[in-house]
Amino acid sequence: MSTGDKFERAVSIMARLRAPGGCPWDREQTFDSIKPYTLEETYEVFEAIENRDWRELPGELGDLLLQVLFYAEMAKEAGHFSIDDVLERLSTKLIDRHPHVFGEVKADTAGEVVRNWEALKKQEAAKKEPKRKPQNDSILSGVSRAMPAMLEATKLSRKAASVGFDWPEISGIFDKLDEEVSELKGDISELTQPIKPAGAYASARTHPVARELQERIEGEIGDLFFVLVNLARFLEVDPESALRRTAKKFRNRFHSMEAAAREQGLKIEDMSLEQMEELWQQSKKLETVHG
Repeated sequence: MSTGDKFERAVSIMARLRAPGGCPWDREQTFDSIKPYTLEETYEVFEAIENRDWRELPGELGDLLLQVLFYAEMAKEAGHFSIDDVLERLSTKLIDRHPHVFGEVKADTAGEVVRNWEALKKQEAAKKEPKRKPQNDSILSGVSRAMPAMLEATKLSRKAASVGFDWPEISGIFDKLDEEVSELKGDISELTQPIKPAGAYASARTHPVARELQERIEGEIGDLFFVLVNLARFLEVDPESALRRTAKKFRNRFHSMEAAAREQGLKIEDMSLEQMEELWQQSKKLETVHG
């Protein structure tokens, strides 16, 4: 069976599930009800990639493809478009945005490809909205506000950098990082009482804080995140993947701590901070030994 035949089979299966006499659950789904599953399946693809789980990844990619087939089938039923339109739009976009492959444009580096890509996307946007007033146009207009904050920040910084609004050297980002940390410390110093841990699922602050100060602290935290996103971009690191990798590392080390505590006949929640720190350092050493 060819790749095309396999794709057609998947499309026909999806249509059968949505057809009269098909699956009751599939038939009652809508665009809005499917959205959470799309996000969930996307993150499961990320997890399989991060784990280098090549046996699991095909299944996760299939689950993600199912989301596309689901949306396309519902759109076809409503008379909006079909999977054929999706594929045609994709093929056209791939060709149009790669003139250095399918045309005469020259692009020898990834940077040149990105610059060409941004210019082409801007031209496409202009064709879609020919009546849009020039003063309302923005290089940032193509970045959706609905995406996760870290992804939005990454795309915004890339867009700005594509027109030269960027630090000339990485040292400038570290200077900005120091500036934001200093400003955050300044706001924190205005708190009337020191911040102390207050236990799981509880605020670390046990006294009221003026709303204006709280908003300033939140703003400085946001600024700090944004600078880190730019630092990641400068170093060609995906911040989402970097943070997920660190979260995975923390999870593994904490699990190791819990296991070590159980071996000692203890519960992690009953141990002192000093005892937990000792187990934490042990878990780090084990991590180094096992690679």
